[in-house]
Amino acid sequence: MNKNLKKNSTRQYSEEIRFSAITSLKSIEDVLASVTREHPQWVRLVSAADHRVDRALAILRPQAVADHRALLISIGWPPSLSTLSSSNIEGRRISEVRNPLSAMHGEMKQKYCEIFLALCSLQELQRRRKSRQLEGYNRDIFQYQPLWGIEELVNPLSLAFLHHFQKWVDKPEFIFALIYKNTRDYIDSVDELLQPLVDEAMLTGYSCREEWISAMVTSLSTYLAKELFPAYVSHLDEESTVEVRLQARMSWLHLVDLMISFDKKIHALAALSGILDSTEEYSLLQRMSSLSVFCDRPDWLDLWVHIEHDNVIEKLKPEMEDERNWTTKTRGAVLFPGSEDYKSPVASSIVLKHVSSVIDRCRSIPSVFLRSRFVRLVGAPIIQTFLNCLLTKCLEAEGLTALADDDAVARVMTSVNSAHHLESILIEWCDDIIFVEMGLAEDVESEKGFRESSLSTGITEGNGNGVLDEEIVKLEEFRKEWVNKLTNVVLRGFDAQIRDYIRNRKQWQEKIEEGWTVTKSFVVALDYLQGKMSKLEEGLNSMDFTSVWRSLATGIDRLIFNGILMSNTKVYNGGVERFAGDMDVLFGVFRSWCLRPQGFFPRVSEGLKLLKLEEKILQDVYIQGEGWMKHNGIRHLSVADAEKIARCRVFT
Repeated sequence: MNKNLKKNSTRQYSEEIRFSAITSLKSIEDVLASVTREHPQWVRLVSAADHRVDRALAILRPQAVADHRALLISIGWPPSLSTLSSSNIEGRRISEVRNPLSAMHGEMKQKYCEIFLALCSLQELQRRRKSRQLEGYNRDIFQYQPLWGIEELVNPLSLAFLHHFQKWVDKPEFIFALIYKNTRDYIDSVDELLQPLVDEAMLTGYSCREEWISAMVTSLSTYLAKELFPAYVSHLDEESTVEVRLQARMSWLHLVDLMISFDKKIHALAALSGILDSTEEYSLLQRMSSLSVFCDRPDWLDLWVHIEHDNVIEKLKPEMEDERNWTTKTRGAVLFPGSEDYKSPVASSIVLKHVSSVIDRCRSIPSVFLRSRFVRLVGAPIIQTFLNCLLTKCLEAEGLTALADDDAVARVMTSVNSAHHLESILIEWCDDIIFVEMGLAEDVESEKGFRESSLSTGITEGNGNGVLDEEIVKLEEFRKEWVNKLTNVVLRGFDAQIRDYIRNRKQWQEKIEEGWTVTKSFVVALDYLQGKMSKLEEGLNSMDFTSVWRSLATGIDRLIFNGILMSNTKVYNGGVERFAGDMDVLFGVFRSWCLRPQGFFPRVSEGLKLLKLEEKILQDVYIQGEGWMKHNGIRHLSVADAEKIARCRVFT
């Protein structure tokens, strides 16, 4: 065959020879596939035949590639880029540049179609052979191969780009603009001319639009990995002044910004071209992302993480130190959703915007595990820095006045509101698919090593832990700790105010003073309680305030029950009326936040219920015990408690 190709230089004859050879090889493959199925023991025979086919393909493919390259040169491919400059790179349209693919007509177009079809037929044959040879083995070994014909189109174009790239090392934005422009401008002509040939060759699973985009992006990624990033890394490693190192970091972040912007434009172009935006297919994402350079070089990702982290923290610290950001007054600032509901200051919205920006920047990374690593190493420290700031403010407030001062309490309430707002938004984000995928990726990596292919097949194992679960737990623990401290401060103050009321045992032998509906010494404690509760209701978000008043009700219930009902104090008829009136006023304080406040004072309410019973009914508790308690609706007191209250009741 090789001899005939050399002797007969006419195009028609060489194409006939090539077509005949490919047809024969396909027939041979059909026979080998049949033999492999029906006689699997004939391994050596099949291997000998495969060896002969390999020898034939070793002649056919290089010859087809050489003919294809010669034809590209004859039609003027790649198109001239010499007239491009940084000033017209974005504005110059394809209409101003001759498109060799669209300009082909007649015999030249027929020539090109024949040779491209031959390349596709050879690739389809190669796929069938590999599929047969790997039968019974892990098919993941047979990795994706780009479309040979599209590769041959892009390779000379990439070489033409290098001349411009070398001039734009300090202006990488022009590099990305040039790649995007050529990707966009030629995609339609590539699809219209070549897709029917791919389909005719029965090369299933290939889209010329998709292959064109991925080949162009791959050429960019190759240049970034071989030229730009090594240069940027060397600048970062140089021992120089602070200003030079800072400039190197800014250049790195600028390059990453350009890559993220480029990937977004490429994905939008793919979507407009009818290519499904399949976020589950890892290989497609990687081929269509310039950020795929980080998948091959995780050490560069770690360097990016370090630079990004330092950059965000440097911006965050002065914003946290600005006291104006710790008020709810916006001063024109755009607040994050939920700020008003949680009464959180501007600072929490600032932190959330930084974390949101980090998440958005990592979305284009075509590796779920690396995405997760980026968020954990950049996003989590932002939250931890903010939490440390909240803790410092609370400790300072506590250290100065032990939270006895209203200003100190206000600072703690602001911190609690900020933590709850941040916690609620993070929990909401964790339901997003990107966080679910990152959680699964971390589980698989920690258990058996992460395999990207598992995401595309849906075969993943793990408990679905969120990437920021640890930070959410810390925020919750901080919030609950300081809500409890606020509760205890009010409870201690109420205890001090009510001490004289509890110590006065004589008052339970008398009726309340004429003209009064509540004991005078109890009024002072209630006034203190109501004042503190009003401040807390005004400053705290509704959810944490609910926790505060419920905890206060529990604490006051325990305080009054142990101090009065369990203190062996004799209670006469007048004392019962006095105690009932005092408790009714106490319940009234909490009636603003619930319909039946006595339900939050179970022991006091049931103790008062026992005191109000008639003597004969009350004495049955000694006889019937637990059965009597259930019959009379006493569920929160023990029999011993009920008997003790009954012994202290004096009927007159």
